[in-house]
Amino acid sequence: MYDVILVRYGEISLKGKNRNFFVHTLTQRIRENIAHLKPRKVEIRYGRLYVPVLDDSEELLEALRKVFGIVSLSPAIRVSRDEEQIKNACLELLKKTIDPKIPKTFKVETRRADKTFPVKSMDMNQILGGAILREFDEILKVDIHNPQIEVGVEIRSEDVFIYCERVNAFGGLPIGVTGKGLCLLSGGIDSPVAFWLAAKRGILVDGLHFHSFPFTSQRAKDKVDDLCKKLATYCGKVKLHTVHFTEIQKEIKMKCPEDMIITIMRRFMFRIAEGYAKKRDSLVLITGENVAQVASQTLESMNVINEVVDIPVIRPLITMDKIEIIEKAKIIDTFETSILPYEDCCTVFVPKHPKTRPTLRQCLEAEKELEVDRLVAEAIESIKIEEFTVDM
Repeated sequence: MYDVILVRYGEISLKGKNRNFFVHTLTQRIRENIAHLKPRKVEIRYGRLYVPVLDDSEELLEALRKVFGIVSLSPAIRVSRDEEQIKNACLELLKKTIDPKIPKTFKVETRRADKTFPVKSMDMNQILGGAILREFDEILKVDIHNPQIEVGVEIRSEDVFIYCERVNAFGGLPIGVTGKGLCLLSGGIDSPVAFWLAAKRGILVDGLHFHSFPFTSQRAKDKVDDLCKKLATYCGKVKLHTVHFTEIQKEIKMKCPEDMIITIMRRFMFRIAEGYAKKRDSLVLITGENVAQVASQTLESMNVINEVVDIPVIRPLITMDKIEIIEKAKIIDTFETSILPYEDCCTVFVPKHPKTRPTLRQCLEAEKELEVDRLVAEAIESIKIEEFTVDM
């Protein structure tokens, strides 16, 4: 029934001289997110993008809904700039949209993007509204304030688009327009949400995962792979960089006070992440931390952990409570995977009573027997890279 999906973008339209860069990046992200469907050309018009429908309108709509930068979508019929054709398209669309046994209210909303069209928007609303009432006089009534059906008509310089449905997307900015970031990605609930939120703001996010085989199982690593596949449905593709963290954890366990293990482990993670981020030209680290959720997330702990890096650290979840994070994880479909009961490296060698208010002096004292630079360099050298795409 539909010819195209009409794509609306929000804050991109405010980018002034950089607008073309943002629009072309959005177009590239659309191509990546629909790469698993039949190929087609994305049309770029001023203020809108149009993606042709083949025989896959539902799959196409769902894939486009997950592209960051898109505000809303409408499956639409495309006709020429002819009043009679516009009228017939409105009637055809309503016949396939409404249930003839259920009365409803409607209004017509015409948007005349091309002012050279001879009929003004208000006059077009009345012409089309009258035709609809004559065709559906026992089913539809006009309500211009709270209609159950809104017939949208966009008149542009080349053609006209008619639609009845508006699907909200996630908004944000196209991935890549704000630079590269590296997200510390565990298999838990929080870090995939942090990854998603950072990507939504246009950051090209790579995942950095710390794996502690044989203390953590292959199934724990598989869980992270599955999370990357889910994130790829929003990002088109996701690169996962896996650090073999076992030797460092064994060194910490052997040479540091037990109550400092978590703090020292997090300081190593940050050092490795910063070193690797600089090698890959990533400008920021992203974490799933928030305040006071676990021992390493007290303000004192976060302060001494952050002390080992100079790179900016973004914490998108910092003020959210657990319920809010879980709700977001369910919306983006990572929750059910995150709660699978496979341990990650943060649950290895966990002390009974971790220090919640560590000081910098205590950290330096705890680390004095460790060859920090060597351990960090070897960990960075061991990193393996995998790529996950939307069609995996």
